[in-house]
Amino acid sequence: MTIRVGIGGWNYEPWEETFYPPKLAAAKQLEYAASKVTAIEINATFYRTQTAASFKKWASVTPENFKFSVKAPRAAVQRKDLREAAQSIEWFFASGVGELGAKLGPILWQMAPYKKFDAAEMSAYFDLLPEKLGKLPLQHAIEVRHASFADDAFLAMTRARNVAVVTVESEKHPLIAEPTADFAYARLELTQADEPTGYPKAALKKWAKTARDWEKSGEVYLYFISGAKERNPAAAMAMLELLK
Repeated sequence: MTIRVGIGGWNYEPWEETFYPPKLAAAKQLEYAASKVTAIEINATFYRTQTAASFKKWASVTPENFKFSVKAPRAAVQRKDLREAAQSIEWFFASGVGELGAKLGPILWQMAPYKKFDAAEMSAYFDLLPEKLGKLPLQHAIEVRHASFADDAFLAMTRARNVAVVTVESEKHPLIAEPTADFAYARLELTQADEPTGYPKAALKKWAKTARDWEKSGEVYLYFISGAKERNPAAAMAMLELLK
């Protein structure tokens, strides 16, 4: 399985009407979601520290070949000078992320919308990102949201570090659809409430083709996230059907 398709999180009240079976206990929602998609992006880690016990539990109730992406905490990504994030990054990795074991997928580093590209700052920041967590090799994906990052120097830097630049389909941020690592990561944010599968079929087919092209160079992670969030599980499942 080299193309993984998923959603952001699993606790979202409208999904109790549009995704989860009636009367499904909240404690069973992750297990159910993981039976319908092949990856989940954990966003709660951005807002507060999660426990090692939580990571271990999440790993235990998901299928053997399932993957979690984990969003780095805002203290590690939303700083005036990213070079001051070393302690926050260390704290994050010491919190128990490693309990996901083989189910740990990429770490998502989401830059603030106002953060501009500074080559020296970004190079030093990448130096802070560990290659391994214990014996677990780490994959790093960076989401940039300022137009200044559409720069050949930035792309060259990420290629040299094997850091994936996240492809974000959004009305708010620049689209960089150029793989820079041995895996690709996309966040598709244009799901529509009046579209049963979130995205029109033609758009899903376009992204399926893109994913297959990326797959030639390594793993692919596609997340339907944000947008009309109530439709994201349907979009992910429709994409998985297309990729069969």
